[in-house]
Amino acid sequence: MSEQDIENLIIIGSGPAGFTAALYASRANLEPLMFEGYSWGGQLRTTGDVENYPGYPDGVGGADMMDDLRKQAERFGTRIVSEDVTRLELSSEGSLHGVFVGDREYRAQAVILSMGAEPKKLGTPGEQELSARGVSYCATCDAAFFEDMPTLVVGGGDTAMEDAFFLAKFASEVTVVHRRDEFRASRVMLDRVRELDNVEFLTPYVVDCFEDSNGTLGRARLRHADSDEERELEVDGAFVAVGHTPNSELVEGKLELDDAGYVVTEGKSTKTKLPGVFAAGDLVDHTYRQAVTAAGSGCQAALDAEWYLRDSPPSQEAHWVSADEVEATTG
Repeated sequence: MSEQDIENLIIIGSGPAGFTAALYASRANLEPLMFEGYSWGGQLRTTGDVENYPGYPDGVGGADMMDDLRKQAERFGTRIVSEDVTRLELSSEGSLHGVFVGDREYRAQAVILSMGAEPKKLGTPGEQELSARGVSYCATCDAAFFEDMPTLVVGGGDTAMEDAFFLAKFASEVTVVHRRDEFRASRVMLDRVRELDNVEFLTPYVVDCFEDSNGTLGRARLRHADSDEERELEVDGAFVAVGHTPNSELVEGKLELDDAGYVVTEGKSTKTKLPGVFAAGDLVDHTYRQAVTAAGSGCQAALDAEWYLRDSPPSQEAHWVSADEVEATTG
């Protein structure tokens, strides 16, 4: 493979983290190549209005915002390929990394991983159809749209309690629906939510379906987990808070992942255990999962990659890491 065929930087994934990384890398003259994937734009691509991203005083549609980020990255020279990466071969010795799209191979001196995460779905009828039309997966993002409206939160962990606590500031009432009588949430979070006057707990119930009313969510049909008793709730908003799944399949066995599948980075940096491999956005973020924090993480990844290429450029040979080497490195 000739020198001209070796990329300075390949970015995999195209949410706020990926496009921000591409913007910074392009302006640093790294000429990044981005594989945005067929379903580009991350979770925001299918989000309705976004009102909490700086620079949009009147709010912006999620798809429109991602279009803006994409155009900005392209303006400075990011080359974008709308295909999915199918395989990675990552180097353990500061040499080239292999990125594969089917049988096509690309080699890069540095790689930024920004494949994001997906909220776990309930899989109930009406959930997908009413997503962004009453059914949401982020109270911090969408709670303000439900001022003085009845809402519900589905889940029993800390995320569900945090969502209920935040939502209670806006909604007329919040019903927390959980399939068990016991909660996984910490006692502190649970007690904090129980003290709120406009929050009710409904257990052990599961959501059987979400139903439409004039194009938006109108009600949720619930079923008692033990007795099968059915119950109907009139709600304008439903927040599903049953966890997230990071899109880390590409690097399983190649990088260190934590117990939940998130890529592990070093300290406050975006560096992974492998030289020249960086990870950003929701792929590493358990906690915040906001567009603005993902964008900030993408900026960090681009700067980390720039400094790596400046200070310790890799050799032009490839030594690809094996699962055994990952295990030895991570213990």
